[in-house]
Amino acid sequence: MQPRAHLVHALREARARTDAMFAMVRPDALYDRPIPERHRIIFYLGHLDAFDWNQIGDGALGLAPFHASFDKLFAFGIDPAAGTLPDDKASDWPSVEEVVTYNQHVRLSLNAVLDRVPEPMLHVAVEHRLMHAETFAYILHNAPPNRKTLPPDTHHVDGPEPIHRMIEIREGAATLGRPGNDGFGWDNEFDAHAVRIPSFAISQYKVTNGQYLAFVRDGAEPPPFWTTRGGQWHWRAMGGDLPLPLAWPVYATWEQALAYAQWAGKALPTEAQFHRAAYGGANDAERAYPWGEAPPDASRGNFDFHRWDPLPVTATPLGNSAFGVSQLVGNGWEWTATVFRPFPGFRPFSFYPGYSAPFFDGAHYLMKGASPQTAARLLRRSFRNWFRPNYPYAYAGFRLVEN
Repeated sequence: MQPRAHLVHALREARARTDAMFAMVRPDALYDRPIPERHRIIFYLGHLDAFDWNQIGDGALGLAPFHASFDKLFAFGIDPAAGTLPDDKASDWPSVEEVVTYNQHVRLSLNAVLDRVPEPMLHVAVEHRLMHAETFAYILHNAPPNRKTLPPDTHHVDGPEPIHRMIEIREGAATLGRPGNDGFGWDNEFDAHAVRIPSFAISQYKVTNGQYLAFVRDGAEPPPFWTTRGGQWHWRAMGGDLPLPLAWPVYATWEQALAYAQWAGKALPTEAQFHRAAYGGANDAERAYPWGEAPPDASRGNFDFHRWDPLPVTATPLGNSAFGVSQLVGNGWEWTATVFRPFPGFRPFSFYPGYSAPFFDGAHYLMKGASPQTAARLLRRSFRNWFRPNYPYAYAGFRLVEN
């Protein structure tokens, strides 16, 4: 299959994935707002195809609009700041039937011209939709069970609390970013540059719920995915609450991760330290993935939509890095100590200048790795994710370093 055919196929697969996720929502819940700071579900139903139209139909090909008001209404999501809540009403939004008709028209119109679309914009359409699949997953996660069709993978696996240890990472080099001639990447992934990293130690496993429980018992606030029932801690799984799985990674905000690190007498890793531990090896050699060059599959980690919820931090040893560090990709994004900033030589996309640049504001922190709901194509070494430090909804954990 030629590269363009691969991209067209990937776009159709991504559409099918997000369609299946929207089908999980009960019809009377499409105007719900499971996350108070974000849009109602109906917005996301229209946003994905509106984005494709605005970027490709209008932006790249200059096609005449057929529903300009929807193109604008569904154009932009929300980057919620603390204490900022939208105040729209359900009645402010169009009917589900109108949105579905709009989506169908967009897809039919774009399908007829995909052979004319520049390949970088096809990459953008595919990856934007897959990133929103993860966003919509945690939005669904916050919806009550009676507002969605429960997922099929309700079997959860816990295990004994692992023996936690720090692994020494010797001094070495790490390559951040990707070369400009090395395939598709988002604007913040460029340009590739090497950094030298002094030796440090990093925790073999992500911090677990069991470890964080001691912090909570010492007076810390509970993390976002925890709840109480009958005086016992539970975890809010996609399909409903279950007794707190102690061997699962804790999902927390950056502020909570930093507080735990300080309480434990350690620190959060920098982006460069994460790269060194995840992709480094002997003689400054670097790998495409922590486990080597083999493409991602379920034996290497919990990613690519195989599960809605985490696995124990010890569950996928075949995904370990050359240094023996576990689950650096999958089972939860990992907060770093690095503020989200551009690399030297940063140039915004000419066709999408607002993707990264508005977030170089010192108010967002970088995450690396992947979650259970991160698509395999986003597992490339250079991919960067970011959120505000108090954002409580993402599938984000952390691990510790000693410098």
